[in-house]
Amino acid sequence: MIKAYLIDLDGTLYHGRHRIDGADQLIRTLQEQGVPYLFVTNNSSRTPQGVADHLNGMGITADASQVCTSAVAAAEYVAAEAPGAKVACIGEIGLIQAIKDAGLILTEDNPDYVIQGIDRDFSYQKLTKALRWINGGARFIMTNPDLQLPADDGLTPGAGTIGAAIEAATGVQPVVIGKPSSIIMRSAIRRLNLRADETAVIGDNMRTDIAAGVAAGCETLLVLTGVTTRDNMDGHIQAAKARPDHVFEDLHTLIAWLTEQADPASKKE
Repeated sequence: MIKAYLIDLDGTLYHGRHRIDGADQLIRTLQEQGVPYLFVTNNSSRTPQGVADHLNGMGITADASQVCTSAVAAAEYVAAEAPGAKVACIGEIGLIQAIKDAGLILTEDNPDYVIQGIDRDFSYQKLTKALRWINGGARFIMTNPDLQLPADDGLTPGAGTIGAAIEAATGVQPVVIGKPSSIIMRSAIRRLNLRADETAVIGDNMRTDIAAGVAAGCETLLVLTGVTTRDNMDGHIQAAKARPDHVFEDLHTLIAWLTEQADPASKKE
């Protein structure tokens, strides 16, 4: 029995600044059914409030309390392992705020951890600092492994590209928090106070969303609205080494399935 849903954002509910058809109706359906859900995103640049504002601006009802970002999950991971630890941050406002909110101490002086996310002001100087911090004993935490990000004018390097440079410089592999890691999923599941087998992941990307859901022990619902399509799905399944439990052509077929689960009598003969 699915009691809650963990919903991906980019490629599942929107493409950049454009809402995917049915995204607003999907959220209304879950609200009408009284089913809890969280928005789970690898985005580390925005705060939860910033993510909620972005969704609301597209007509998708959202509250900051419903948003789980890789930045928040990374800060929570470090705070659970070492409360009050000293942290050096390579990232933007979403990560900086998450570190502060978790009670961690931001510093560039002998940090215990280096937490790295997307940083569009990344430089050789920052790479040098990261090298010295990590070689000095700081643990290397990366918010998410995305190598590329979509932008209005084409692809741009993601947090994983920056992390690859730091890893090459230091020879140290980071602890990865975001999808396809199960760490971010477990963080969201704890917030819901449920077991993994009571939650389902809704996402468009076999290699991140669905792979993370499988790794965490969740049921998985793949929607063919973004990265994974009917044509490339077999290749993505092989690359992810995982299979989705359910596949939906679009959000409307997913909504029909959710309605059927809530009321089996609604199933058409």
